[in-house]
Amino acid sequence: MSKLVTYKYTAISRSGERVSGIMEGFDELDVVDKIKETCLIVEKLTEVKDNSDSVLNMEIGGNKLNKKAFTVMCSQFAIILRAGLPVARTASLIAAKTTDKKLKKVLQKVAADVEGGRTLSASFQDHGEKLFPSTFIEALRAGEESGNIDKSFETMHNHFDKQMKMKGKVRNALIYPAFVMAVAVVVVAVLMIKVVPTFISIFDSYGAELPLITQLLILISNFFVGNWIKMLAFFIVAFIVFKLYTNTEKGRLKFARFALRMPVFGNINELNAASQFANTMATMLGSGIPMTKSVSITAKVIENYYISQEVGKITTKIEEGNDMGTSLKDAACLPDILVDMVAVGEETGEMEETLDTIAKYYDSELEMAITSALNKLEPAILVVMAGIAGFIVIAVYVAMFGMYAAM
Repeated sequence: MSKLVTYKYTAISRSGERVSGIMEGFDELDVVDKIKETCLIVEKLTEVKDNSDSVLNMEIGGNKLNKKAFTVMCSQFAIILRAGLPVARTASLIAAKTTDKKLKKVLQKVAADVEGGRTLSASFQDHGEKLFPSTFIEALRAGEESGNIDKSFETMHNHFDKQMKMKGKVRNALIYPAFVMAVAVVVVAVLMIKVVPTFISIFDSYGAELPLITQLLILISNFFVGNWIKMLAFFIVAFIVFKLYTNTEKGRLKFARFALRMPVFGNINELNAASQFANTMATMLGSGIPMTKSVSITAKVIENYYISQEVGKITTKIEEGNDMGTSLKDAACLPDILVDMVAVGEETGEMEETLDTIAKYYDSELEMAITSALNKLEPAILVVMAGIAGFIVIAVYVAMFGMYAAM
């Protein structure tokens, strides 16, 4: 694939003014075509030498977006634009204040582009297509068409701030059980590989007949000691194979469907998809984006690949004249309550308000489902831990008491 090259340009806008800016393209002809979307004549074009690919200038983290910095940026744009400042000046001000390097770099390019006559959405798309969500770009484009760009930024801030807080709650809730499980694995491994063999050598030195439970412990310990490298290698290979398989179309689809059938977690995955659908659709429609485009964008946002694909397919049905409620019912990939409420929203003409209500409902249901699952998971982990520890302690002490009695 050809690499994008950056050019500085000077051109004459459609209003007759001389403008300048920065544009990326695969070659000079590509860049000229892009500039002529907003300008009549290109006067000067100069390639910008970019050293950002050198090892010393590489940024850690690739194209991963700092969601907190991005959400703050949306809020800043909404506030400053509402105060009456021009878009280019706003982008320049925010670029100067942000501490996120990737965001700063993009905003500096956006400020130069807008100063040169380009639209904000086109500039964000060119310089941050792999960095920013498609929902953001499309909402900006709709805001520019309607003349409410500040409202679009405010909507995006509310949407992504809500998403970030929800994911933060889920992440914080999972930290404790994940930590306990990690500690449990480490403790069991240390006991079986280091501690138990010490007791085994003591038992062997006395040559006493060991109880059945102690013999079982010795067998398990010997298995761990003799095969821990093979076990580690097996799990690493299994993980790599799993990742490679789930990167294929067939593998992603099968795993996504399996994730929806899992006990407890299947319900959580379905609720999460319903929440993402309702929240994103409400945001897109509220930004003035047409129904088919909103569904297409929403499908890309849904994390479960199976549901994402099924939702994406209904755009064709909607374009053919079918309503969304019927199309979702035929797809049979989202909860019945959501589908019925969407149908009601279409009939009453209040789709955005209905989706917003559904989103709040599923956000609440998702939070309760996660809390309930964790409330069941934590004691289960502790019981398993106590069972393993109790088994080891009993096996060791029974053998020790037997030796003392024989002495």
